[in-house]
Amino acid sequence: MIYFTSDTHFGDPRVLRIDRRPFQNMALHDDALIRNWNAAVADDDEVWHLGDFMLTRSGDASEMLKKLNGRKHLIIGNNDGEATISATGWETVQHYRELVLDGQLLILCHYPFRTWNKMGKKSINLHGHSHGRLKTMPRQFDVGVDARDLKPVTLDQLLVPRRRAAVISPNEPAPDA
Repeated sequence: MIYFTSDTHFGDPRVLRIDRRPFQNMALHDDALIRNWNAAVADDDEVWHLGDFMLTRSGDASEMLKKLNGRKHLIIGNNDGEATISATGWETVQHYRELVLDGQLLILCHYPFRTWNKMGKKSINLHGHSHGRLKTMPRQFDVGVDARDLKPVTLDQLLVPRRRAAVISPNEPAPDA
């Protein structure tokens, strides 16, 4: 399996305040994200982390990578310093990648694009950076943990439309009535 995620921000207390992640402290935050990651990802799976992995002054990126299942690739984000980029445990490190998965061209970058390569031929842009705050565009997906229930996701999970709660007008009877 191949998974995508971004903006884990391990060890970075700003995400508790700015992104309003539901944890009292960073230890609980990091533990939950590690557990969610490892519950989804097996050791032989691949994970593309699309940037902003961790605040390295709060820990060792190589040690954090050892705690996480899978073969990990980093697409560099704006908060990934040299200690993260050079950490032991990344299979590859780059700013941008085009990847074909199940015949589908994926454009991977930390940043969302307004246009991207082969956009008119149904390619898909996967990104992070926006923490689930951008208006969605066709064939563009924020894979950041804030937008994806705090865990890595597969392409199939991204392509299945999220169910919306049924909205019932006050004048309509309930469906079971």
